[in-house]
Amino acid sequence: MFGINFVRDYQRLVVFRWGRLHRVAGPGFVFVVPLVESAPRVDLREIYMEIPKQTCITKDNAPIDIDFLIYMKVFEARSSVIEVQDFRGASQGVATTTLRAVIGDISLDDVLAKREQINQVLRVKLDEVTERWGVKVTTVEIREITPPQAIQAAMNRQMAAERERRAVVIEAEGKRQATIAVAEGDKQSAILRAEGERQSKILMAEGDRQASLLHGEGFSLALDKIYNVAKQVDANTMNLQYLDALKSIGASPASKWILPLEVTSLLKAFANTKNGGSSPS
Repeated sequence: MFGINFVRDYQRLVVFRWGRLHRVAGPGFVFVVPLVESAPRVDLREIYMEIPKQTCITKDNAPIDIDFLIYMKVFEARSSVIEVQDFRGASQGVATTTLRAVIGDISLDDVLAKREQINQVLRVKLDEVTERWGVKVTTVEIREITPPQAIQAAMNRQMAAERERRAVVIEAEGKRQATIAVAEGDKQSAILRAEGERQSKILMAEGDRQASLLHGEGFSLALDKIYNVAKQVDANTMNLQYLDALKSIGASPASKWILPLEVTSLLKAFANTKNGGSSPS
């Protein structure tokens, strides 16, 4: 009544003098002349409004109940007082009509699936209206969407069928992956076995080749040794070996005797040896 006002940082006074807009005052100490001036307070903080549940009809004629929240703040105190009587009530009325208009252009499936998109569309449309009131709509959040019982039951059946289909698909995919893994394992095992057999055969062939080479080298060395020894043996030694062989043949129980033609020359050689190495006349 004395015209003394203390305005906080988040408040403003819209001062009218003799009914005409005079100034916007605050924050801090503001003096308002009693009886001459009047000054409604305007809160500049962000506020929220709960829009009660609204029944809307979708594009495919399905009734659905929606309730949501609106967050807004006054950015111009002068317009929020002069341009509209009660911006909160006006915003609530615009929000309900805008919601019905937006939902009427969307099918039921899109309403349920595109909640964020609907929030964005509602915010833009509401902000276009409230901007001239000096009010900014910052956020719109749909809180709950409730379809009718019949539609909800159908959706539950559809969801159950979809989950069953996914389970079947996942199970089939698992079996396919398992079959592929087993086949891949068998293939790798067969490859490894074949590779092992090939390496084994290669090693065996290499061993046989090395053995043959060593055997041939041993035989060749033996022949060389025999040849070197045979070169040092004289004729008498060879004759004795020949007679020893004949003796072994004669000791056998055979009823037939086969004398080689070389016997006469052999006896002649022994005779020469016995007579001192001179040849008989």
